Amino acid sequence: MAENAPVTTDTPAARNVSQAASRINRPLGGRGPEAHAEGKTTIADGVVAKVAGIAAREVAGVYALGGGGARAFGAIRDAINATDLTQGVKVEVGETQAAADVTVVIEYGAQIQEVADQVRDRVAGAIERFVGLDVVEVNVDVNDVHVPGDDDHDDDESRVH
Repeated sequence: MAENAPVTTDTPAARNVSQAASRINRPLGGRGPEAHAEGKTTIADGVVAKVAGIAAREVAGVYALGGGGARAFGAIRDAINATDLTQGVKVEVGETQAAADVTVVIEYGAQIQEVADQVRDRVAGAIERFVGLDVVEVNVDVNDVHVPGDDDHDDDESRVH
């Protein structure tokens, strides 16, 4: 008999349900690719910086990101498997646009302008593709040139025994 009783939402339990939980009961305007649920997406600056850092590291001719001090701390983080993918990257993020500043160290022998242009293109493309923001500017600061052997002292035989 209770099985056929009408369902009522005016029960003490229903009155205690928060407003946030009841948002799921609103009907969508339509289904399919053009239907969008209401709400807001916020993307943290760190997410955009990480996307930019990963994209910049993928460019051939980029040895590292960041200035000398940041690279020193980065080497320590790398040693304990805590790589900072945002090292050398600063971003400004608005509601629909982003700008990035990337500091790079270029491998000796690579054409600096070409590598910088590729970094700019890769970073802008990655932010637009993965984050969905229009990129208004990507500044590339070439901070240093890495010469093979400069910091590869592990293979050097000590002169003093």
